[in-house]
Formats: sequence, structure tokens, C-alpha cells
Amino acid sequence: AMKIAHIALWTRQLEQQARFWVAFFDGEINEKYCSQTNPGFESFFVKIGDGIAIELMTKPGLVAQTADNNHTGWVHLAITVGGAEKVDTLANRAAAQGILVSPPRTTGDGYYEAVIKDPDGNLIEIVA
Repeated sequence: AMKIAHIALWTRQLEQQARFWVAFFDGEINEKYCSQTNPGFESFFVKIGDGIAIELMTKPGLVAQTADNNHTGWVHLAITVGGAEKVDTLANRAAAQGILVSPPRTTGDGYYEAVIKDPDGNLIEIVA
């Protein structure tokens, strides 16, 4: 069966990203990989939920994304968290940390979701 093996994310804040995924999504992280052949490249693999893997990667010279979300490329990652109560709990935690982008609501297409941002400002939809 076909499934996504992992999602890779460049970050300028590797350690902060790792802590974020552990704190918000109960992530399990492997030991940091430090490349011998690509100087400055470091990464963590984070496993969350039922087989979701995210590769957090950093290297010198990365440029931050622009503030708006109106550009080509992946827009957000949506993670089903297991119910409206869990969405509300995570949204409250995100609000307390100043990273809540859009409070919980039922969307026009019937999803109950909130939007938060990771340490680099990437958008994550947390969906019931």
C-alpha cells in the first residue's frame, strides 16, 4: 500500500522544532544526525501518531520564508488529533504561547479545526 514515508522540513531552529513536536504532538525523536560529508547539516526524525514521520533538517545559510502564505509550495500540514476537546486543548496551549493563528471553528467544509504555527512560522491545522 502506498503511504507517505516522511515529510521533510528545513528549519533554522532545529532544537526548538524538536521540542515543539514533542510538546504538542507527543513526538518521539531519534538521536541527532550530523552529516560527515555535508558540513553543518543536522537532522532529527520525529515520529507522531500512527506512523507519521517528520524529518527536521538544518544547515547553515537557510533563508526564512516570507510572512504571508500566498506562494506556491505546500501550504500547511493537517494533523487529526482525536476530537474537538483535544483541538480545544491544543489551541489553548498554543494561544498561551502566542502561536495560535486561527482559533477552533467549524469550517465551511465541515471540519472542526484550529491553526497553529511551529517555531519557524509553518502552519499546522489541528483537526478533530
